Amino acid sequence: MLDANLKEQLKAYLERITQPIELVASLDASDTAREMEELLQEIASLSHLITYERRDDDARKPSFAIHRTGTAVGVRFAGLPMGHEFNSLVLALLQVGGYPSKTEQDVIEQVQALDGDYQFETYFSQSCQNCPDVVQALNLMSVLNPRIRHVAIDGASFQSEVDGRQVMAVPSIYLNGQPFGQGRMDLEQILAKIDTGAEARAAEKLKNKAPYEVLVVGGGPAGAAAAIYAARKGIRTGVVAERFGGQVLDTMAIENFISVSHTEGPKLAVALEEHVKAYEVDIMNVQRAEKLVPASIPGGLAEVHLKNGAVLKARSVILATGARWRQMNVPGEAEYRNKGVAYCPHCDGPLFKGKRVAVIGGGNSGVEAAIDLAGIVTHVTLIEFDGKLRADAVLQRKLNSLPNVKVITSALTTEVHGDGQKVVGLSYKNRDTDELHRVELEGIFVQIGLVPNTEWLKETLTLSNRGEIEVDHRGATSVPGVFAAGDATTAPYKQIVIAMGEGAKASLSAFDYLIRLAPVDGEAKAA
Repeated sequence: MLDANLKEQLKAYLERITQPIELVASLDASDTAREMEELLQEIASLSHLITYERRDDDARKPSFAIHRTGTAVGVRFAGLPMGHEFNSLVLALLQVGGYPSKTEQDVIEQVQALDGDYQFETYFSQSCQNCPDVVQALNLMSVLNPRIRHVAIDGASFQSEVDGRQVMAVPSIYLNGQPFGQGRMDLEQILAKIDTGAEARAAEKLKNKAPYEVLVVGGGPAGAAAAIYAARKGIRTGVVAERFGGQVLDTMAIENFISVSHTEGPKLAVALEEHVKAYEVDIMNVQRAEKLVPASIPGGLAEVHLKNGAVLKARSVILATGARWRQMNVPGEAEYRNKGVAYCPHCDGPLFKGKRVAVIGGGNSGVEAAIDLAGIVTHVTLIEFDGKLRADAVLQRKLNSLPNVKVITSALTTEVHGDGQKVVGLSYKNRDTDELHRVELEGIFVQIGLVPNTEWLKETLTLSNRGEIEVDHRGATSVPGVFAAGDATTAPYKQIVIAMGEGAKASLSAFDYLIRLAPVDGEAKAA
């Protein structure tokens, strides 16, 4: 299963284990079970503190548990945790084996203090870059609190469960047998959902924060760059973000980030956060901004109101709220989201193996999605509004070489059809003839661009007709002391490297604004 190089790397990691652990397998006669047993035996051979045993005592086969010997501490994987989940396996081995987590102590204590019995199940796919965050968070929770149990399930290996529960998007999380959540969630987000009173405690903690010189709203590439540049000036800097990393977390391969030939979104997001944490930046994660109140006097304090009721104050604000996937806004889309309507082909594609799907959008993202899906599903129908595809020529050539892909241009998707539980088809209108057509299928992947996360700013500053924050060449908005950067702004070309540059520019502009301010009496002085 593991090549020699990977074995050596894993052996080095396993030297950090301090307590004995046992790998207990429940197997059947499948090829996956054979590979699982081979993997577990190889792992056990790399450390004298690890033993392997086959018991076949779990209902899910093939699966295996990682137990801390003589205790209730443990986690379970059903199916092979390879691909993106191999890191989850390594972390589980280390943490069950006594290696301490780097999670902040107050979060660890919050998990340990949870009162109740929690049985989590997470369905993942090996190609899903969003799944490891969920799997790793719930595994850690089960290590920290013996009343929490977690099993991570490879949907491709347990197709009957996936079909029975109508799982059509990963990660899909169940708690005590009931749906709990879908999509990327980190440890703090999971805790916020199950720990009653956590939001009120967070608000109480945040409302006592002293004013910032620079407050960055958003934790993506633009926000991270802005925070670093501000902190390097030695001024009090804060970052408030709904999820640190932003849309980068949903990006698969990144091959145009200068000096890095290839990386993946989640890895870059981790690196961004680690870089910001290297400076004295106050990071407030899992917090949603809902209102911006500009300073009442020049040089005074602006306010950012959060969803939990807390209010943060700052002498300057940098808005880097990014963007989200654009939706079709047709009947049936919202009703069947995660029930056949999906937005991440890398994550959810394996769940549609052998089925018929459509991709909406003929740009690079749409064509890349169609190419990837063609290797998994029975048939792909690509639907493009324009009269021709807009993707790069090299991608179009690859697409045209695939026998199970049909391209339809000059087409407007008009409706998503379902049977009450899942997608069964879609309708589109031929824009040249106005004829309506219906395509029978089981999945729809929407790849039609981005919408800026700026709805909460409509009454505060100037937005373009597309909802983007209007900025000048310095990143300044229509409100003095408020700057903006990244995909939420009118800056052209929505690229990671551009967002970082714009974030740095906005931060330098904010610092220049601050040093030119005259001394302020009253509001700012009192704060």
